[in-house]
Amino acid sequence: MDLRIKDKIAFISGSTAGIGYAIADRLLKEGAEVIINGRSEGSIEKGITSLKNNNPNAVVSGIAADFSKVEEVNNLIAQLPNIDILINNAGIFEPKAFTDIPDEDWYRLFEVNVMSGIRLSRHVFPQMLEKNWGRIIFISSESAVFIPDEMIHYGMTKTAQLAVSRGLAELTKGTKVTVNSILPGPTKSKGVEEFLEKLATENKTTVDEVEKGFFKKDRPTSLIQRFAAVEEVADTVAYYVSELASATNGAAIRVEGGLVKSVI
Repeated sequence: MDLRIKDKIAFISGSTAGIGYAIADRLLKEGAEVIINGRSEGSIEKGITSLKNNNPNAVVSGIAADFSKVEEVNNLIAQLPNIDILINNAGIFEPKAFTDIPDEDWYRLFEVNVMSGIRLSRHVFPQMLEKNWGRIIFISSESAVFIPDEMIHYGMTKTAQLAVSRGLAELTKGTKVTVNSILPGPTKSKGVEEFLEKLATENKTTVDEVEKGFFKKDRPTSLIQRFAAVEEVADTVAYYVSELASATNGAAIRVEGGLVKSVI
């Protein structure tokens, strides 16, 4: 299937690993030009090398920025060319009991998870409207609607992303610009794999058993009863940034394995 995004320019925040990296790889396979982002030049160089190995003819570059630091974000924005596709993927999380979360942690997660997408979208949105084509995707989470009691502050930021995404979509009326959110569920990124391996070692069991136990105890409503692969999330993103998804706007698209028990 031709997604018709060849030669489109995409920027993906937080894309040297995990879901962001998988999205970069998928868009490169579709012929898009991709700009990746990480917190250090070293992680970007490593990411570019890996992506070019997977996609020999790829046009891929990178810009370093830590999204917890406004001055670095402003420097990144100043280097961006005219973007066709923006993927707001940068984000952080941490399990912590509600009563143990200080004000500083609420602000820190909001700064990275919410303000990163706001600042980038604020920059590229007028350009997209001017050329009458563009795609903005916020990588939210099933935690936006299924707030995890072990990290309420994280869930709050994911819900906030849905509000920003829908509000921004309202400003695209009558244009060929779309703004949507993607809600992944538990996804087997590199960090999750390492965490599962650590738990398996500590409990003298297998990774498969740890995964089964997690879904039985912590995410029993999941219909697929497994972690999604990062590639599964990336495939969904690739479709919704494509020309083929032009009728989908202002939507929250779930890729969470049926974990959320809702028909809408």
